[in-house]
Amino acid sequence: MARHLQVHNGWRGGNDDRYWRAVVGREPAADGTFVYAVRSTAIYCRPTCAARKPRRNQVVFFPGPEAAERAGFRACRRCRPRDDAARAAAAALVRRVCGYIDAHLEDRVSLASLAEIGADAGLSPQRLQRTFRRVLGITPRQYADARRLAWLKGKLREGETVTRALYDAGYGSSSRLYERAPGHLGMTPATYRRGGQGMRIGYAIAASPLGRLLVASTPRGVCAVYLGDSDRALEAALAEEYPAAEILRDNGGADRWIAAVVRHLEGHHPRLDLPLDVQATAFQRRVWEELRAIPYGETRSYGDIARRLGEPGAARAVGRACATNPVSVVIPCHRAVREDGGLGGYRWGVERKQRLLTLERSASARKGSTRPAAAATGD
Repeated sequence: MARHLQVHNGWRGGNDDRYWRAVVGREPAADGTFVYAVRSTAIYCRPTCAARKPRRNQVVFFPGPEAAERAGFRACRRCRPRDDAARAAAAALVRRVCGYIDAHLEDRVSLASLAEIGADAGLSPQRLQRTFRRVLGITPRQYADARRLAWLKGKLREGETVTRALYDAGYGSSSRLYERAPGHLGMTPATYRRGGQGMRIGYAIAASPLGRLLVASTPRGVCAVYLGDSDRALEAALAEEYPAAEILRDNGGADRWIAAVVRHLEGHHPRLDLPLDVQATAFQRRVWEELRAIPYGETRSYGDIARRLGEPGAARAVGRACATNPVSVVIPCHRAVREDGGLGGYRWGVERKQRLLTLERSASARKGSTRPAAAATGD
């Protein structure tokens, strides 16, 4: 039986403890990288299977269905770990479309060209859009926009002029670039071209009910909220996020914001409205707005959020938007959970996510209301 699996998507070289944490957390990123089998039932499942979790000492791990079946286990009828053929075909189609888009960014990828790809694959443009959205959670157009923006960022990092970079990236005019820059770049294109040089970020660290808390801000607003066990690890994470900025531990705005976050975590200030200075795609911003609309002390599933966005097949994309949230707590990604009520993943640890939800529910119960507006009046 396999104990050291050779798998992908960041799982290569993992160990049984890590696989077990993925199973307990039903982490979407683990799906397709391994299966787990239960000795007592002789059944194997996907890491995200919704069935009741077995005892740890009954579980073994395999790199895939074939290995599990060679060892005498049969596939779960609930999560159907063998039912990957359709998903694999859809993923292959999406990879092909992504490759086409990447190769034609300078041509600005017209809808007609996407229709041609669909026809070549035997799919209508509408079916192609649905398949693309089901696999990636976004449309081909949104993917093209994201890739074009990434290309622009690369050009600017290399020292290209803003004018040349925007035309190389397929933007029709400088006005279109500058309209999108504040929301997507988090700074002006000229500043980004210099690798963020000139940005001044102040931060503060304090104790909180969830351990050490770091809050960082620019003159425009809060740009990072991190949770952890040590100040050094939090400072290293901030430096990695903003490698070219001037980062200083100060007694200015960051101290003011961190006091508000600590009070929020203590249950004294349920409604947390702070100015933000964060980078995000259009889809991420939509998800984050939905997260901020979830009442204090309540949760919503990733699927519920996707449906509220009008994209019911985008649950995984919602999960990714939660995972890339740079201002935890302020944008309450901890209030997003799995369809079956499981916690799912959390950048700062599932235990912190559970504790944070428990703190919010307790504070909400004490105030006698779960509605943010009503709770705020009691502060």
